Amino acid sequence: MVASQGRRRPLGQAVTAARARRLLRAVANPSTAVGLQRFFKTGPGQYAEGDRFLGVMVPQTRAVAWQCARLSRRDVVALLRSPYHEERLLALIVLTRQFQRGTEAGRRSLFRLYVDHRMGVNNWDLVDASAPYIVGPHLERRSRALLDRLAGSRRLWDRRIAVLATLHFIKNGEYGPTLSLCERLLTDREDLIHKACGWMLREVGRRDRRILERFLRRHATIMPRTMLRYAIEHWPPSVRRRYMARPANR
Repeated sequence: MVASQGRRRPLGQAVTAARARRLLRAVANPSTAVGLQRFFKTGPGQYAEGDRFLGVMVPQTRAVAWQCARLSRRDVVALLRSPYHEERLLALIVLTRQFQRGTEAGRRSLFRLYVDHRMGVNNWDLVDASAPYIVGPHLERRSRALLDRLAGSRRLWDRRIAVLATLHFIKNGEYGPTLSLCERLLTDREDLIHKACGWMLREVGRRDRRILERFLRRHATIMPRTMLRYAIEHWPPSVRRRYMARPANR
């Protein structure tokens, strides 16, 4: 657990966004921030252009999140609006944990908060840390129309939220939403969507290889190479080479 200045704050005690920011800065490293900005592609024209980092690694952020488990929704929103990546990640970790422990009414409210403030969910790690654990569970017994709307968004991160949300369905043996979205996004121009779709297809194939093989029979020659490579990553090398050697529609 990350210690605050002076006496440690008991786990789960209510804290404010200001306190959460101080806890993050207590473990921040400026040289780490420089490396994170390169890793997460924050340069001009890159997918996370302008994103800012404090220099806090994910395990440290998660440790701080344990101390901030009782952040109010107002404070979660304040952190989601932060220009600093780690503050937004902290907010999403706390929001996810609150969602998992919430009542049905509370979960509905937290889901709405997430959707309404998803502009703060603006990098692949932020999507991956939240969409499968908030959006997917909320939609489990509800209409999936939101996923279709997100998949049609011009915003890269909305489309990735839609794809990653289906991980929850995959874990429950429901593959239709994943296959439908991946088919729809075959012509997407963003590599991060190709990776997300390939990852989810791989998860389907781990549970039912025949379903993935049927999908590949229909689409392998038109799939982006990254999507295909991710989808078959765990298959034998000889099979992978055979698929990757097929003529592709580039």
